[in-house]
Amino acid sequence: MATVVGKVPERNLWEDICAEFEATSSRILEDFKPDTASVSTVISQYDATKHSPVFYGHMVAKVSVDTSLLEHFNAEYSHPALLGHALVQKPPPPVIPSPPPPSPPPGPHRCTPRQYLEHYLFPVLLPGLLETLVNAKIEKCFERKMSKFNACDFLAEWLYNKNKRRIERKFTAFNDIPFVKNWLMDHPRPPIPLSLLLSEDEAVLIIQSFWRGYRVRCDAEIQELRQWQRELREENRGYTTKIMKFWADQESKVGQTMEEELVEETPPSPAEEPIRELTQYEILLKIRKDCT
Repeated sequence: MATVVGKVPERNLWEDICAEFEATSSRILEDFKPDTASVSTVISQYDATKHSPVFYGHMVAKVSVDTSLLEHFNAEYSHPALLGHALVQKPPPPVIPSPPPPSPPPGPHRCTPRQYLEHYLFPVLLPGLLETLVNAKIEKCFERKMSKFNACDFLAEWLYNKNKRRIERKFTAFNDIPFVKNWLMDHPRPPIPLSLLLSEDEAVLIIQSFWRGYRVRCDAEIQELRQWQRELREENRGYTTKIMKFWADQESKVGQTMEEELVEETPPSPAEEPIRELTQYEILLKIRKDCT
């Protein structure tokens, strides 16, 4: 067994899912053949306290010898750290002849269900599923419990725009697809929460602004100012009502005064006035007025 000393990359959830899928699919493939021509290798994490820099990035195998390790050692051609070890290379994989060209599939109306899936459905559906997984990784669906990414919506949008009958047409968003519009009119969806619509940068700005405001409000001077404002609001509570009541009282008082003045200044009615005779001068003035 050979050992490769180097940096072991950290595996994330996406790589674990891919590795599990490859392990599952390799057991059901009939033409799967393990590579028995090469030696098995183990990747070891490089540690300066345990490994020499000479081993970094190389495939090394430990070799057992009957004689002394220093008997045939030559410092001009080798390094002392390689005593008892040998640098090996993995042999190239065997040449596999190219498979013969596949026979043309039968017509969609005359083929079996398996042939229909393999030749007409999977060639269209599998690329869409691959694009769905890629976008799910971009949206970090494998790292979070909740996400705004909807795989069914994305796949429907991708299949609709990749239709051969729509190659020359412009891109259509999911909500603008005709049958999606009709469905959403009869079955409206609840709004997406704001926490899922915000990007990481926008969420960071909101959280940081709230935290800075909280730290400022914890200051002693700010607390004193807020206490003064609270007391002022309590003192002025109902102040608008008091002003309105005051002016209503004033208007009522002014109205009573005006009514009293009108009552005092009201002239006596004609029935109450005494009837007197007109003088000769008044008669002449009246005649002159009527003539003019």
